[in-house]
Amino acid sequence: MIRVMVVATSPVVRAGLSAVVTTNPRLTVVGSASDLDVLAREVGQLQPDVVLVDLSGNLQQSVWEKLLVIQEQQYPLGMIVIVEELDSIDLETGLRSGIRGILPSTSTESEIVAAVEAIASGLVVLHPDAIELLSIREKVVANPVQTLTPREIEVLGMLGSGLGNKAIAKGLHISEHTVKFHLSSIFQKLSVSSRTEAVAVGVRLGLIML
Repeated sequence: MIRVMVVATSPVVRAGLSAVVTTNPRLTVVGSASDLDVLAREVGQLQPDVVLVDLSGNLQQSVWEKLLVIQEQQYPLGMIVIVEELDSIDLETGLRSGIRGILPSTSTESEIVAAVEAIASGLVVLHPDAIELLSIREKVVANPVQTLTPREIEVLGMLGSGLGNKAIAKGLHISEHTVKFHLSSIFQKLSVSSRTEAVAVGVRLGLIML
């Protein structure tokens, strides 16, 4: 049996997703949660193979960091997120945060069940529309100042002070893995490939004060 945990703010959505999962005799719902904080508290005890998370109407930058922290504190989870609009999310950031499946809220029951089975087998699942978004996405940053989150600007500033990952993690009270997550996002958004380049661009954009 594939053990599934369902996370959704709406009790109606939780019940609906649980019903979808149980249409397949190979899947069983071991628990549900109303938000990611509840998931973090209960996932260790419930030990699901796959976590199905509905993010419709609740997609904030902090979600990805929370999901990453849950992965770090518990164990590698096969997480699927369901979102209202695929083009409203940063797919690369989501995948870096440990997500293994991204589906739109319009997905059919069979698509959701197939995604759960695939991810339980160690595969990564993306809806065809998400693949299209990845293929047409331009690697050009129109306004890096706006696209960097406040936490990423904070990390970039500490990078400019010459601090290493361990010192940044200690200063911000986060894990080194989370620091790496932020650095990867910064590199991608600024179109750079090294810490030195990131600092140089940060200085040029006024994000780092010398």
